[in-house]
Amino acid sequence: MVRSMLVAALAATTATALSIGRREASGEELFTIELEPGVVQVVTEEQKWALKNEGKTFIDITNHPNLASSASAKGFSKAAAAVAYPAVLVQQDTVNGLISLLDRSFLEDKLKTFSDFYNRYYRSTYGKESSDWLLGQVQAVVDASGVPGITVRAVTHSWIQNSIIATIPGKSTDKVVVGAHLDSVNGRNRAGRSPGADDDGSGSITILEALRVLLTDPTIAAGEAVNTLEFQWYAGEEAGLLGSADIFDAYASSGTVVKAMLQQDMTGYANGPLGVINDYVDSDLTAFVREVINTYTTVGYVDTQCGYGCSDHASASAAGYPSSFVIEASMDRISPYIHTDGDTIDTISFDHVLEHARLVLGYAYELALADL
Repeated sequence: MVRSMLVAALAATTATALSIGRREASGEELFTIELEPGVVQVVTEEQKWALKNEGKTFIDITNHPNLASSASAKGFSKAAAAVAYPAVLVQQDTVNGLISLLDRSFLEDKLKTFSDFYNRYYRSTYGKESSDWLLGQVQAVVDASGVPGITVRAVTHSWIQNSIIATIPGKSTDKVVVGAHLDSVNGRNRAGRSPGADDDGSGSITILEALRVLLTDPTIAAGEAVNTLEFQWYAGEEAGLLGSADIFDAYASSGTVVKAMLQQDMTGYANGPLGVINDYVDSDLTAFVREVINTYTTVGYVDTQCGYGCSDHASASAAGYPSSFVIEASMDRISPYIHTDGDTIDTISFDHVLEHARLVLGYAYELALADL
């Protein structure tokens, strides 16, 4: 992470940034962002997006000082707890049966509609309409399954677009989470055309299809899983992980137990190994995810790094929860079209999306039935 532009401001802002919060100054709204542990800056809206367009990644902690890396030192309690992940994958017969039910045409149909919205910018009416459409698709999958007891809810925020959470109760309320972000952005014109087919329409539809298939399993349908499964779609990721920050900060504050979180952000532009992020993630969970990839996909993986705050798994980590992140390829081979009007469905390999869906099924089913 490049520290230029930050060093001069750091000394002046670090001591006060966590107490500034969201405020008006000189007619402009200010935001507190953390670009890496201990590197905090107060910026305007335009400065925040300029940093993003330079390739900087960050968590917007304006409304969530508890998520700052220094929060524990200031007396905020993190939710971290040691988790022992399975050393051996014992659900292979069932998971392979579920994998056989994955439907490429479902993925193609849903992603076409999702990327046909003019944009999914979190502050636009299109952003709200797209999240409403996706909420309807999640509910339709649940309704079609006939499985009782599943809840699907919209999570409202201080902006117009909603996040979505589908909860499949298990015997324990301890959660195993898989996530993706539902918003998109055009880096040159935030309110301009932004199909977001890969970033992150692909991840959003990947986990929707995995949810559909999981609900065909009798054990899951009967509520006999050991752990509760949650599928989460986050609003406002492009602006600093806003939706996931709201959700995971609230979970930590309420004492909600999350045993594992897997992020799926960009799953469609590639035909080689999956990219396993190995920086700012939980190493034990990531080791488990590598084993899932080896067992349930056909393309394998390569380790890669994406920097601090690069996707919504960072919100889970900041709240003290074990998180992992698998992207479509090593970071030097991901889609060059993201954050532009060229991130269209014709750039997507649905064979590759299916590989990610295999990963999600293996991760979700193995952990749902494991004593963690």
